[in-house]
Amino acid sequence: MDVLTLMGLLAGSLGLTALCRRYNLSAPLVIVVVALAVALIPGVPRIELAPELILTVVLPPLLYSTSLDSSITQFRDNLRPIIALGVLLVGLTAVVVAVVVHLLLPDLPFATCLVIGAVVAPPDAVSAVAVGSKLGLPRRVMAVLTGESLVNDAAALTLYKVALAAVAGTAGSIGHGFAVFAVAAVLGIAVGLVIGMLVGLIRRTLTDPVLESAFGIIVPFAAYVLAEHLHPFGTGFSGSGVLAVVAAGLYLGRGSLRASSATRVQDASVWASIDVVLEALVFALMGLQLPFVLDTADHAARDNGQLALVAVVVLAVTMFVRIPAVLGMSYLPRGLRLFGREGPAQSWRSNLVISWAGMRGVVTLAAAAGVPFDAPGRAEIQLFAFSVAIGTVLIQGLTLPPLIRALKVQDPNEAARDQAEEIAARTAAKDAAIAKLDELVTSRMSTMDVPSDRAERFRERLRTIVDTRYQSAIEAISLSAEERATSKQAAFYDARREMLVAQRRALLAEREAHRLDDEILRKVLRELDLEELSLSASPLSPRLT
Repeated sequence: MDVLTLMGLLAGSLGLTALCRRYNLSAPLVIVVVALAVALIPGVPRIELAPELILTVVLPPLLYSTSLDSSITQFRDNLRPIIALGVLLVGLTAVVVAVVVHLLLPDLPFATCLVIGAVVAPPDAVSAVAVGSKLGLPRRVMAVLTGESLVNDAAALTLYKVALAAVAGTAGSIGHGFAVFAVAAVLGIAVGLVIGMLVGLIRRTLTDPVLESAFGIIVPFAAYVLAEHLHPFGTGFSGSGVLAVVAAGLYLGRGSLRASSATRVQDASVWASIDVVLEALVFALMGLQLPFVLDTADHAARDNGQLALVAVVVLAVTMFVRIPAVLGMSYLPRGLRLFGREGPAQSWRSNLVISWAGMRGVVTLAAAAGVPFDAPGRAEIQLFAFSVAIGTVLIQGLTLPPLIRALKVQDPNEAARDQAEEIAARTAAKDAAIAKLDELVTSRMSTMDVPSDRAERFRERLRTIVDTRYQSAIEAISLSAEERATSKQAAFYDARREMLVAQRRALLAEREAHRLDDEILRKVLRELDLEELSLSASPLSPRLT
């Protein structure tokens, strides 16, 4: 892929993303459909999916960004369902698909069928999480889907390596396969934690948010490459780069809560932008693979009708093996149940949504593209991988939102819990601020020889600011979206924002009149920008309703 083609692809996919956000559409679905249509236009340059590009450049930052925003507490509390979906169900899907393909195409080696199963096994929860967050899925369901997306790629890619070794005739026993998986998991997590700790120590010595973010950007690539290239027990054993990235992201994400406010704000902007670019590129690449898949089907020594029928069966098996597995696990005895820890089990509605949120993504296509050219059944692997990836994105992606709405999968008590926790948090913050204020007035004002009446006025002024913000926030929590939009505080924030716009225009006019240097202009504009950001972050800001 040349640079000009890549730039055009990025520009087009980002343009579609912008349109989808404007009209509240699903960007992945729209991008895939448009890319499929573009791929069929004669004369359009064919863009090949390079597995090294996806697995080394695209996948690590996407996983790292997700793990940074994940709650390690929720991850730990939902560890059973996450492991059930991300490891056990991946293995089950791979085996079932392998058996079905071998029954339908008995001349295909079972090792090749297992490669097919490993390739189509890992779901990509990007679309599911995006849909769920918009439609208000319970936080626990979102935690399970996010956690699954963090570990299932590691399980599938490890199984994929073992199956490829079997195809090449270099694999050992079943015990050898388990050993490969164990080493990959342990070594990958260890590498990720070590890198996370080192980067955390380095970032704590820095006071420049730009440098802190720069160190953060290299973390996913360093963790992935280092884990994948460590071979402590021979070339057949290595760490899982995916788990290394996830471990580093979870560790640094938890540590970022104690970072400076400037670093957190900058990191959020940086990774949000990276996510948008990479996700748009990923789904565009998926759709553009159609010509390659059609070519592989033509070169396969089989009837095209037979290949199409098997592809449909593989797609159906991949989608529907998840439903009884998820629902069945939830009805096991508590001692054997993989869904739930100490808390209550998920409702059948939540489990049904989880079972249908199994869209496959670009990892499936990248793994298929990485199969050696001389491997038996490579054409079939490519065709089935594409059929499953595109089929699940279109079928499950289009039907998941109406399914969520029809089942009304909401936790009726979640809003009340959130409200109570937010009130408690804001109360604790207010009490801490007032206690610190009293301490400062007592200790510092006395050393500065400030008269007591003036010190008291200073204390009352600051306390009024703290109390006013606290009362506004508490009032906002109890108001509905419509009430917030028409409240007096919302009108105040809107007026303050218009004043900031007027200030900004005045500054630009001064610059146009050559009475203000650009460097001074940027400095003052930054102060106004930060004030506007603080207004936008307020619970009563009209922009949040």
